[in-house]
Amino acid sequence: MRPEDGMSAIIGIYGIHDNPAIMEQGAAMMQALSRFPADDEQAWQVRSNVFFGCRAQWITPESVGERNPLHDPERGLAVVADAILDNREELCEALGIEAVRRSALTDPELLLLAYDAWGTGMAERLVGDFAFAIWDERGRRLYAARDYSGARTLYFTRDPSSGTVWLSTVMAPLLGLPHLPGALNRQWIAEYLALPYTVDAVDGRMTVHEGIEQLPPAHYLVADAEGRLTLKLYCRIEEPREKLKLGSDAEYEEALRDVLGAAVKARLRTHRGVGAHLSGGLDSGSVAAFAARELRARGRSLYTFSYVPVADFTDWTPRSRMADERAYISAVVEHAGNIVPEYCDFPDRNPYSDIDDWLDVMEMPYKFFENSFWLKGIFERAAERDIAVLLNGQRGNWTISWGPALDYQTALLKRLRLVRFYRELDGYARRIGVGRRRVLGSVWRRAVGAGASGMRHPVLASPRLLEETGVVERLRRQGLPVQGNVRSAYEARRRLFKQTCFWNLNGTYATKLSLRYAVWDRDPSNDLRVVRFCLSVPEEQCVRDGVDRALIRRAARGYLPDKVRLNQKVRGAQGADGVHRMKAAWPALIREAQEMLDDEAMRDYLDLEMLKESLLKVREAPKPEYAYDLDFRMLMRGIIFRRFVRLRGRR
Repeated sequence: MRPEDGMSAIIGIYGIHDNPAIMEQGAAMMQALSRFPADDEQAWQVRSNVFFGCRAQWITPESVGERNPLHDPERGLAVVADAILDNREELCEALGIEAVRRSALTDPELLLLAYDAWGTGMAERLVGDFAFAIWDERGRRLYAARDYSGARTLYFTRDPSSGTVWLSTVMAPLLGLPHLPGALNRQWIAEYLALPYTVDAVDGRMTVHEGIEQLPPAHYLVADAEGRLTLKLYCRIEEPREKLKLGSDAEYEEALRDVLGAAVKARLRTHRGVGAHLSGGLDSGSVAAFAARELRARGRSLYTFSYVPVADFTDWTPRSRMADERAYISAVVEHAGNIVPEYCDFPDRNPYSDIDDWLDVMEMPYKFFENSFWLKGIFERAAERDIAVLLNGQRGNWTISWGPALDYQTALLKRLRLVRFYRELDGYARRIGVGRRRVLGSVWRRAVGAGASGMRHPVLASPRLLEETGVVERLRRQGLPVQGNVRSAYEARRRLFKQTCFWNLNGTYATKLSLRYAVWDRDPSNDLRVVRFCLSVPEEQCVRDGVDRALIRRAARGYLPDKVRLNQKVRGAQGADGVHRMKAAWPALIREAQEMLDDEAMRDYLDLEMLKESLLKVREAPKPEYAYDLDFRMLMRGIIFRRFVRLRGRR
């Protein structure tokens, strides 16, 4: 079986009419991609209306020397691909490809065969991380698709007057096109600033730049010879009405190990090193343990990278949280074996120091500053150690380790399943070491709609911008109130898989960091087959006798130490030392915050009156507990947004 091929930064141009400028535009777009390290650069053009280009990073031995873009004159098809296909065997079976030929097929070749067989319906048959474009000579159309979770980005713009369409992995190659207005997208900005979540905008097509759109996750695009541009959702992720019925607990455990093990195995294919993010939790620990076991059989080691606080930090977090997870991380390393660990404290970095660099990476403002400095730092460390694949378990809370105990108890109470409810409540109280009355209070607040917390997020957007764009009502219709009312875990899970906007963030920073460092970020807990399996598992397998995340705790027996596997009393608090790290930079941060408040241009975007109150609260001294404080969070998000606007104006 041939592994997946290398990751790529790709571009595409399709014009309805011949246009000699397309070759020149293609060359300029390829030049804009030259900032990324590459093992190869290829381009393909037909006449004067189609141009494909690729700047490739060879991740697997098989990707070395690969043709990408690939043209098949016999079928009249061409493809340019940033594609990682994980269900190759299944695809080959469905396409009737002889076994002897399968190992010789590259992923771009397989994509062309899939399109030849299934046309625009091909995307729904693919499992993996991908963004690609296909030119159909006979149908006179351009087809492009993005994977269900948006693990790889794909931006596009269209000139309405000529019908020409341009595609690109990143936005930079598109920004200089003559038809674009060069303005910021005020609707996108309004949604970005109004939403308390780390997502950018509820409309997955919008970007921060007017005239540049994003192909949303789980969508394909068709541009035809008549000038029509069509986008279609091809994949919906929903909980099945009929849950999986197996004969015993052991069978559910084995089924989870099988599907997760296969997902991990599919992501280990590289001629360079394999690494993994490793915290003290269940998700990253399970992924690392499965990977370490598989790599041992191949005579290779797993390299893990773990963020830890700086040496002079004193943990201020409550007893139920821990800023330093080394004790749990080292337990996984020792138990699993075959792991080369690295503990990364990045003493010279903090969320404030890395703002400009992150803006350069993201090509837009961002909200996740709390973890930004160590996240990018780990990619850098991995690149220095010649790691090509960096595993994570980011989607695990919603898939492999699903099982919210308190919300499950709430559901039992609402359905008046009182015997089971009291059994679960009692078991949970005993396992986390608190009184039953306290747990009952939390469940009751959820049951009556008070939620787990009364915390309401401030709105960063200015009243003027909110009124102009009508964003409050727009978001409310989408079920996303701007002040972030706390919802049940079940509702949050349904929303996560239903609304594609929640997928964009991870794919955006993963794609762009991977291109910068030639490190391929992959999440086995986000594998489409894993997702569908986990959604099919009965709730009683996921929460039982007061044990939350019960199925993975049982399935990981032998893979994880009990210290981690059975831990329900304490959770990690990543980024808790963020403000502590800023002590030396605090005066500069406060000055910049004051400059933001004095900047009349920002009054059009930001609620400066609210931010003024926030600054009064935090300006005197950098208290470590400000790391998760809403006032500090709003100030940082405002500073980051203003930096983006100012940096963009200087380019």
